Amino acid sequence: MKRADHQRIPTQRRKRRGVLSMELVLTLPILFMLLMALLQFMMLFYSRSLIVEASRAGARKATLPGATVQDIETEIQRVLAPRLQQGMQVEVAFGEWSGDAVSVSVAVPMTAAAPDLLWPIGFGLNGQNLFAETRMVRE
Repeated sequence: MKRADHQRIPTQRRKRRGVLSMELVLTLPILFMLLMALLQFMMLFYSRSLIVEASRAGARKATLPGATVQDIETEIQRVLAPRLQQGMQVEVAFGEWSGDAVSVSVAVPMTAAAPDLLWPIGFGLNGQNLFAETRMVRE
């Protein structure tokens, strides 16, 4: 009786069965974490640019004669997104005379800027702030 060779599975192929599944199981979590990190850092960089712009707008307002801290905070809130205003801290240092430096700093918690996606691997955002400071000359 003659056997059909094309119906038999070679022993080499039989030994490698499941290798691709195992490679997928090992690499998929790494790829998933990279995508989560990309999303989180993208949101943090975007929020940082908004905070820098808000600091600049506040400093421009602070250089004008008669500006108050309330006026500067209102200008900063106008620029910032509502989610970034949660826990926002604003510090203003006015110059006494025309030509003195005016400093406006804005700090926002990172947890208000982006979801804390990487805490399972030890990169938590709790207690961290996004910070921007702008100095300009008073008019």
